[in-house]
This record gives sequence, structure tokens and C-alpha cells, in this order.
Amino acid sequence: MIITYLGGEFVKIQFGDTILAFNPVSKDSQLKTAKFGADIVLCSLNHLDMNGVDQVTFGDKKPFVVSGPGEYEIKDVFIKGLSSQSGYDGEKRINTIYTVALEGMNICFLGAVNTPELPKDTDEAIEAVDILFVPIGGGGVLEPSNAYKLAVSIEPKIIIPIHYGDIGMKDALKAFLKEAGENPKPESRLTLKKKDLEGKEADVVVLEQE
Repeated sequence: MIITYLGGEFVKIQFGDTILAFNPVSKDSQLKTAKFGADIVLCSLNHLDMNGVDQVTFGDKKPFVVSGPGEYEIKDVFIKGLSSQSGYDGEKRINTIYTVALEGMNICFLGAVNTPELPKDTDEAIEAVDILFVPIGGGGVLEPSNAYKLAVSIEPKIIIPIHYGDIGMKDALKAFLKEAGENPKPESRLTLKKKDLEGKEADVVVLEQE
């Protein structure tokens, strides 16, 4: 599994020949975007910063789009969409959290969630998380301190902060790392196998924006 961070909440995950895109930035957004072909795209919010299906439709790749709660199975990838809240861009919105099982690993992508406590049903549906993506930049999503509080409550093996930098929250990452008591060297991308998770407990990994 290769994980690449593309800015905003835009994350690319590739395993074998299959590519997943989480919250791709639309070409009409003010945020920097990227273009490639994906097999599956998952959108937490119907907002230009997170619904750029056009940017991950390329060549013969026409992705299966998941844009809300429910259970899905595509290409041996098992996905659950779970409801939560967001205040992104100054509006109260429904945010979809995604859990994804692939290659024997469980991913949880929190999207644009803005509350450190999740709805009971959603919280109970999130189990045994290996890799957690958490928004930390404020502005309608979690502030750094609440982001870390929620992240550790989920008990993942690895925490990857997103939603900072080009959204105008330059100090959010610094504040988040202070909460975590860690200062890891940023990585250009993260390559993982199941065995790499052994012994990890809420380890923070910082990915540079590609």
C-alpha cells in the first residue's frame, strides 16, 4: 500500500493496480489539485474542496463514486460510510466518515468532521483501526487539540494528519504535533505492509504535500 497526500483532504492510496482517491479537490476549488485515474473515489462532503470526481477520472479510469453512508464492496475493497457532522466553510453539513478494509489492513478516514465525540452508532461501527486520517486545521473541522483527542480515542496504530497547510492553517500541524508529543520527519509518501504495523500505537506520520 502506497499513501500519498495531495493537500487539503485529498489522499491517494494505491495497492497493486487499484487506486483509491479520498476527497479529491475539484478543478473549480481554490485549493491546489492533482489529476490521475482512480478506481474508487470517496467523498465526505459535497463541496468543491472535496468532490472533484472530475480530477480522478482519467483515460480509461472511470471511478466508482462513494459519496455517503452505506456499505459497499468494490474490487475486494470493503467500505463503510458513517454519518457525522461538519461545519466546513461556515455551514452545518453532514460529513461521511469512511472505514476501508484492504490488504488485511483497516483504514479510517474522518473527512471534515468537527466534533471530538462521534455519534454513538458511528463510534461503535469503527473497529480495530490501523491507519487513521484526521483533519486538524480548524475552520469548520477539528482544531488540533480536539483532533488529537479524537484520534487517540479511536486507538489506531498510525495517525496521519490532513487538512492543513494550503487551507491557511500553517500552525495547525505544529500544534497537533505538540499535543502528540512527537516531531516526526515528514515523508514524501508512506509505503506499508501489514507487518509494518507491528508494535505501533498511535504513531504520528506526517506526509508532505505532493
